[in-house]
Amino acid sequence: MSVRPSSSRSEDVFAGVLARGGAAEQVSGRAWLRALLDFEAALARAQAGAGLISAEDALAIEAACDPDLYDPAEIGAGAATIGNPAGAVVQVLKAAVPDAPVHQDATSQDAVDTAAMLVAKRALVPLLHDLRGAADAAAALAEAHRDTPIIGRTLLQQARPTTFGLKAAGWMVALDEAADQLHSVRLAYQLGGPAGTLDPPYTLDLGLDRPLLPWHTLRGRVGELAGALGVAAGAVGKAALDVVLLSQSEVAEVREAAGGGSTSMPHKHNPVAAVSALGCAKQAPGLVATLLAAMVQEHERAAGAWHSEWRPLTELLTVTGSAASWLRTSLETLEVDADAMSARAEGDTGAAATLVQRALEHR
Repeated sequence: MSVRPSSSRSEDVFAGVLARGGAAEQVSGRAWLRALLDFEAALARAQAGAGLISAEDALAIEAACDPDLYDPAEIGAGAATIGNPAGAVVQVLKAAVPDAPVHQDATSQDAVDTAAMLVAKRALVPLLHDLRGAADAAAALAEAHRDTPIIGRTLLQQARPTTFGLKAAGWMVALDEAADQLHSVRLAYQLGGPAGTLDPPYTLDLGLDRPLLPWHTLRGRVGELAGALGVAAGAVGKAALDVVLLSQSEVAEVREAAGGGSTSMPHKHNPVAAVSALGCAKQAPGLVATLLAAMVQEHERAAGAWHSEWRPLTELLTVTGSAASWLRTSLETLEVDADAMSARAEGDTGAAATLVQRALEHR
């Protein structure tokens, strides 16, 4: 197979907004190809360790599992032959090491499901880093402004006074809880063979859990991951929306230091980071819904529902990671006008300050 430059984020004119941060790179076509090859290499190593194939064959297969040897675009085109990219990967590996037992005992879904979990695991590293970073920025705002009065707003109307610190502490708690939930999501490899009856006497060394049973049509892990990503996107979106509303010209209680103008109105100081975070976060619910709908699958192997997961999962990781990255920038650069806040808030805010302290101490 010839090697040529693969498609990347640089070809997407929306990538700067909708594919920001490290998560997007971890779900690229090359990242998926790497994960598929990692499965095949781990399978060969495990089978050699169990005495099922020779050590020489395992080394040959592992050497062939170098993602730089192949073009993701050609693998993608080859996926049409059997309806998934694992077939194309196995084909090029067999061509590279024709005498070695490539993909022995495994089925295509074993490879793709395991790759999906590897892609998710790797994408969650930068995603969680940005989510925790946004929570840290919210905590710093809560600490600095625990006693800064601000008018509370219910149904978008002025209500009773609270503190900006309590509002920021709310963002912090929601982001921390979402990050904790994502961190605890169960990510397991797949190895059930053609009909889900394989019980291999070995474990794949991929940093993933070993499942109790094959989960070809038991999609709780995908649903759990999707739900946790959706909650994280929601937490990000809530904080971003608050920043957008507080940045309105008529309110002007906060502003992003790195805000941007407009092609026709350069005098404007738009909260670009918060707006972009919100734009990414709002895509998550539909993607989550698609993944949850795909959980209803036929018998031992699905006819279409499984295939419907791949793109939404990739996009969900991308937009959630991008949203977290944007919110982190927004909160880390947020400028607070305490005078403007205090001018609209009259009354006792001691209880709010106490809640802020409790939240910070609990962290």
